[in-house]
Amino acid sequence: MAQQAKTQAPQRPHDEEAPQANGAAPPPRPHPGMRMTYEQFLAWADEDTLAEWVDGEVVMTSPASLRHQDVIRFLSTTLASFVEIHDLGRLVDAPFQMKLPHSGREPDVIYVAKEHNARLQQTYVNGPADLVIELISDESVDRDRRIKLEEYRAGDVPEYWLIDPRPGQERADFYQLDDDGRYQLIPADHEGVYYSRAVPGFRLRVSWLWQQPLPNPTDALLEIDRDAYARYLQEKLRQAGL
Repeated sequence: MAQQAKTQAPQRPHDEEAPQANGAAPPPRPHPGMRMTYEQFLAWADEDTLAEWVDGEVVMTSPASLRHQDVIRFLSTTLASFVEIHDLGRLVDAPFQMKLPHSGREPDVIYVAKEHNARLQQTYVNGPADLVIELISDESVDRDRRIKLEEYRAGDVPEYWLIDPRPGQERADFYQLDDDGRYQLIPADHEGVYYSRAVPGFRLRVSWLWQQPLPNPTDALLEIDRDAYARYLQEKLRQAGL
């Protein structure tokens, strides 16, 4: 018997959706630059998607550097512990969206005060966080310093920390919203310490951000509020029966 020639079905492009079981045409796959609602964006983007939503359009972002991640970990751990010790609210790391009137951004760190807890949804904060922290990378300079600064001001984000950890570019800017809805650049004091308004009692020694290696968060917390941190640790030990 003669051997039959094998035929292969034509291959679909990688970005083309397979037909649905009922034969209906599948919905178009979202892609960078495609316009969609914020709800569609949330349904499309998962935890590994480096993207933000701006005026109905998907904007892709780049992976962060190791130094970027180290500084974020230090800030997040120190702030989260302080917030827990004083029962102030909730700190959330990226990836987590903040939905403002014209954008869905993914800041590096978001703090939401306890009185605004209702803004926290399952995958985003619906409205302004009380504090937003962004770290600058090579590709985000204009976006963070100009575009997001204006978005966060217009969206009534009370406090915005903009930190540039790049070697040779180290800089920290702290913005607080005034009564007229304008951001004021708040300097550190004569000892190089910045006092947050959004997180009452929290102070940051700016030089910590440039240390190699970065300080241990426990050491930072002991300097910020030694007595409260000591009481917190003692209570944890008591609860553990130690």
